[in-house]
Amino acid sequence: MALYPEAMDARINIDDGGRGGLPVVFVHSLAGNASQWSMQLDHLRKERRAVAFDMRGHGLSDPSSDGDYWVETLAKDIGIVARSLDLERFVLVGHSLGGSASIAYAGENPHRVRGLLLVDPSGDGRMLPNEIIEPFLAALQSDDYLRTIRDYWQTLLVGSSQVVAERVMNDLYATPKDVVAGAFRDSLLFDPVSMLQRYSGPKLSVISHLNDAPYSLHNLVSDLPFIKISGTGHWLQMDQPDEFNWILDQFLHSVEGGGKWPEDGGR
Repeated sequence: MALYPEAMDARINIDDGGRGGLPVVFVHSLAGNASQWSMQLDHLRKERRAVAFDMRGHGLSDPSSDGDYWVETLAKDIGIVARSLDLERFVLVGHSLGGSASIAYAGENPHRVRGLLLVDPSGDGRMLPNEIIEPFLAALQSDDYLRTIRDYWQTLLVGSSQVVAERVMNDLYATPKDVVAGAFRDSLLFDPVSMLQRYSGPKLSVISHLNDAPYSLHNLVSDLPFIKISGTGHWLQMDQPDEFNWILDQFLHSVEGGGKWPEDGGR
């Protein structure tokens, strides 16, 4: 583990290890941290470099001094990590909100991202009805925050094991309220489709049973292949690590071989 200084207002905690191969950078979800990728890091570091980090306001990283948790700002954290570690080109793997940040980074830096693997990514929040979103966001800013976020997280954990659920909930409770509420609010204004269309490299979305709505990315972007993993909650890389790691390996091999994941993969 190492803390690297951010140019302006936050230090980013980075977990860097392994040698050889095309590097892989992992980006966790809202109210997560780098340790949620531990089974992927252990798996890959036997033969390649693999990096995970805590986004600002999460884990051991500093919060934003101005409360800025826009997806585009979180994407800058990826750039900070890449520059700090002298990563010229790498595969980017992002879960949920981390998927949004990864899309934003890849859209702005397509020459640096050799492949983009999205893990149950957030969809286009702008398509969600205001009559549902506005009361929810108001509750996140109220004294009812804890009950509201706990109940919502538990819907995302349907299909998860008790061990995974307890770990995810502990990570949620360890993340400050203003970080969760701010990042949730800001993420709903992000345009993932336009940014994803700016990235023409190899990409794949791995989804759970929770992620098949009209606003889900694979239903909005025609050239985004996807695979659905069953028997998981939203944290599928933790629920089904062996299956997920196999998909990860296949994706990495396809990227390193100069090809793309089959366009009909999972469809």
